[in-house]
Amino acid sequence: MISKSKNASKPEPWYAKDGLQFTCSECGDCCTGAPGYVWVNADEIQAMATRLKLTVPDFEDKFTRKVGARRTLIEFDNGDCVFLKDRKCTLYEERPRQCRTWPFWDSNIKSPEAWAETCEACPGSGQGKLFTVEEILAQAAVIKI
Repeated sequence: MISKSKNASKPEPWYAKDGLQFTCSECGDCCTGAPGYVWVNADEIQAMATRLKLTVPDFEDKFTRKVGARRTLIEFDNGDCVFLKDRKCTLYEERPRQCRTWPFWDSNIKSPEAWAETCEACPGSGQGKLFTVEEILAQAAVIKI
């Protein structure tokens, strides 16, 4: 379902040749719900730790857990991200790349059906600002999910 663009070396979602729409509705739904993973790298951990005036080891101990060789943010028992308060991110400016690139993850843009499911789950997907294919692929290249 993904074809090659004549002008690009990366795959392009054929159904999105005119782009895809997204404007965050600030509903917080992407930060809550079923358990999952918000993968964080060393730079992101450093930025969040600095914002909270914590050392990296203290931040990791308090707000992350190790899964294999990687780290993920912890969540509350109800599935809410540890940094979600009143359905808003308390570290929005330092949020991880996984959060910054939503909804343009490979898993969400791989097919029209995947994009339709994303639009059903996220009220901002399929609405608002039109992103070009180039912008979408740049976001998808940041992290593979």
